[in-house]
Amino acid sequence: MTEGERRLRPPNNTLNERAVAWWRAQWLLLTLAPVAVLAVLGALIAPARVWLLVPAAALAVLGLACAVVMPLWWFRVHRWEVTDEAVYVRTGYFWQEWRIAPMSRIQTVDTVRGPLEQLFKLSTVIVTTASSKGAVRIEGLGHELAAELAERLTHITQATPGDAT
Repeated sequence: MTEGERRLRPPNNTLNERAVAWWRAQWLLLTLAPVAVLAVLGALIAPARVWLLVPAAALAVLGLACAVVMPLWWFRVHRWEVTDEAVYVRTGYFWQEWRIAPMSRIQTVDTVRGPLEQLFKLSTVIVTTASSKGAVRIEGLGHELAAELAERLTHITQATPGDAT
């Protein structure tokens, strides 16, 4: 490695610990809908009761197990970092994805808080670039940190030469 080269390394920052509970709540809500439909239909349609309640129970057990395990795994994998040169994000579950957005390519910086994120006092920072791959998303940040990060990115990108195209 020559003096001017840099090695790709994992981003340093983890997400907010509340992201684990947020992901669990999302998983449980997504599991609840089909389980509720199957359970109600099973209660109302006597001839198909077994054919509806058994899958409902299996789906409920599987959804609960995933809600316990998967968010912990995601928390270990998801990382982010912002330097004066770029925004680095590593996400993924089975297929990990590393995204790097150079400051000179950043077009907009947005902060989003959905209803469930608001409940857990979390935010998502969305960094839009000219990339065909789409925006770089940093999910699961505390809302104060997300606001500070968006402000910092705005200042850095304004001071960075380039036309962001």
